[in-house]
Formats: sequence, structure tokens, C-alpha cells
Amino acid sequence: RRPGAAARMEEEEDEGGGGRGAAGSRAASARFVRCLYAVGFLDLFGVSLVVPLMNLHIKSLGASHTVAGIIGSLYGVMQLFSSTFVGCWSDVVGRRYSLLACILLSALGYFLLGNSTTVILFVISRVPVGIFKHTLSISKALLSDLVSERDRPLVMGRFNAASSVGFILGPVVGGYLAEFEGGFYQTSFICASIFLLNGGLVWMLPWSEENTSNRDHYQDKGTNSFSAKSNHDLHLKSATNRAVTNSSFFQSPWVQVAAMLKKIKGIACSNLWDVFLVRFLMSVAILLYYSNFTLALEERFGVKPLFAGYLMSYSSALGVLAGCLLGPITRLYQHNTYRLLLHSSTFTCMLILLYTSALNIWMVILSSTFLAFSTTIGRTCIIDLELTVGGNEASGTLLGVGQSVTSVGRIIAPLLSGIAQEFSPCGPPSLAVGLALVAIVIMNANKQKYRSHGSVKLKNQ
Repeated sequence: RRPGAAARMEEEEDEGGGGRGAAGSRAASARFVRCLYAVGFLDLFGVSLVVPLMNLHIKSLGASHTVAGIIGSLYGVMQLFSSTFVGCWSDVVGRRYSLLACILLSALGYFLLGNSTTVILFVISRVPVGIFKHTLSISKALLSDLVSERDRPLVMGRFNAASSVGFILGPVVGGYLAEFEGGFYQTSFICASIFLLNGGLVWMLPWSEENTSNRDHYQDKGTNSFSAKSNHDLHLKSATNRAVTNSSFFQSPWVQVAAMLKKIKGIACSNLWDVFLVRFLMSVAILLYYSNFTLALEERFGVKPLFAGYLMSYSSALGVLAGCLLGPITRLYQHNTYRLLLHSSTFTCMLILLYTSALNIWMVILSSTFLAFSTTIGRTCIIDLELTVGGNEASGTLLGVGQSVTSVGRIIAPLLSGIAQEFSPCGPPSLAVGLALVAIVIMNANKQKYRSHGSVKLKNQ
């Protein structure tokens, strides 16, 4: 009996050790995620120090309004073409090296911006930032690697909230610094220093804990769907994939490019066109809503631009709150991302319609209040739906393509807004309502695929 009892005791100890190991890996994952929240906060805090001051600076260098507009569009065009490739590159070489490269090269761009005494130097400084400023996308891809599909909307919402806090505080600090002599140059150097600090934070992240947490994340998925043998194979496969990814950074550039093109081809041949179309339509709709917001309030209600600025800051603060509340909301919806996205998009459409037909400023405040919640929830849900339907095999590529789709929206929205304003101050939001309705129809037409929660996966590259 003693050998049998000893065997049972050993099994119980193994189970207890496994439980303690799982708890330890969850704690490690939580520490890693909190560090990524800090990365997102510092990223947008640094950027928002400088961005509101850039138009004034480029004009002070002698550029005309047309030249300033062309330079501003140059950044959007570079983001359009670089988003997909940088996201795919992060899948090939690994999140750590790609994230560090993007942060450090962005720091270089802002350092050059701090030395931009001519228009040519200003343009040169925007090139590395336009190509490599994808810190948030890679961080989101890393978060999707770390957490389970069930917890992903909650973690993404908190990450967006932390980043938004940085975007709210940055313009205040940047505006204060700009009051001093040479304020723009000092602000640019501070921004570059913040990016260097962020790079140091990324370098010191507990990447060994990330690997442990990632392995445990795969184990949790395997426990639900596979036998012990299949679970062991999944462990071996995930460990091998990580080893290959970590060494890919030092491979030949041609090998990396070939791997990137293969992943991009897989995305192009997948059935994700409707998800990206929904993202495009809703992005353009929201951009149209904000495109002439200040001017429309002044023309319709005689409201001063200062009040419109306060109202937009109020909406941004509510967006942070919405990101923090995303966890309880997803639990209320039983983690059904499709249904939450459909309802938030419908709510967004109704609120923009309310703003368009508003008879007084209080209706505008009411619509802005709830629109902050619906748009924040919608942005998080569409990213989660991309990863759910597309699968996690190429999360960086998926998020990069999504960013490119949004960049196209940023290029098209000002053109549509200008045409619509020729007819009425309510023209842009009225057009936004129509685009949102089209997005809702597309979601309803493809509801069976969305409800399958990723049963139709992106085929393996």
C-alpha cells in the first residue's frame, strides 16, 4: 500500500505545484500587461506634446497653407503603406525587436524635429516617424499574444484608456512649454526623451515571464480543446515558433521580406474583406462627425471654439472611462464581440443622427456624452473581431492592415467632408449616418460568420 500511497502523494504534489505554477504565470502575465499599459501611456503622452504645435511651427518656418497641408498628408500616406509591413515584420522578427526598433526610430524622428530650422529638415524629421510610429499596434498584437480570447476586449479597453490619458495630458503640458522662448524645440526634445525612456522600459520588460505566460496561455487553450497528447504537441509547436521568431531578427533581410510577403498574401486571400470594410466605414463616419465639429457648432448655435474644445476634451475623458468599463460590459454581453459591436455601431449611428437634427446645444452635449462610450467600445470590438475571425497566427499583420484601412479613411474623410459642407453644415454628419447604416447592414448580412467566433480562421501561412 505504501508505494500506492506515495504515488498518490506525488500526484497531489504535482497538482499543487501545477496550480502554484499557473498562479505564478498569471501574475507574471499581469505584470507584463501593466508594463504595456505604461508603454501606451508614454507613447501618446509624448506624441501629444508636439502634434498640436506642429502646424504653428511649420508656418513659422515660412511654409504656405498648401505646403503645410501637403506635409501633413505625407505622414498619413507613409502610415498607410507602412502599417501593414511593420505589423507583418513584427510577426516575422518578434514583438520585442520590432517594438524597440519602432520606438527608437521614432525618437530619432522627434530629435530631428527638435532641430528643424527649415522646411526641408521638418519634412526629413517626419519620415522615420511616418514609417515606424506603430508602437501602439505592435503593443496590441503583443497583448493579443499574452491574453486569452475571452479577456482580450477587457485588456484592449484598458490599454486604450491608459493611452488616452496620455493624449489628454500631453497637449496641456505641451501648450505650457510652448509659452517659453524656443518652446517648440524644447518640447520636441522632451518628446524624443520620453520615447527613449519608453525604449528603456520595453528593453527591461520581463520577456522571460512573457514566454512563460504565453506558454501557459497556449496550455489553457489546449486544455479546453485537445487531449493530453495534442496539448503536449501544442506546447512543443508554440515553443518552436517562439524560438524561430526570436532568431528571425538576425536572418537575411531577403528571408524576412519573403516571410512578410507570404503573410500579407495570406491576409489578401482570406475572407476578412467584410470586417475591414466595416472598420473603414465606421472610421470614416466618425471622422466625418468630427471634421467640422467646431465650425458647425459656431454656425448652428453661435458657440465659441473654446466651448467646442472643452466639449471634445469632455468626450475624451468619457472615452477613458468607457475603456475601463469595457470588462463589465463584455461580461454583460457574455463575451459576444459581434453582438456588442453591432449594438455599439447602431448606437453610434443613432447618436450622430441626433447630433445632426439637434435643436439646441444640450442635445449636442447629450449625443457627445454617449457617443464617447459607443465609439470607444466599437473601436475595441472591431480589433477583437479582426483577431477572432482572422486568428492569432498573424496578429501583427492583421492589426497593421487595420491601421492601413483607417489611414485610407483619414485621407478620404476630409475630401468627403469638404464636398458635403458645400450643401449644409450638417452635411458631413448626415453622410456619416449613411455610412454607418451601410456598415450595420454588412454586419447583419455576415452575422453567421461572426457568431461562429473564429470557426472560419485565416489559413495558416
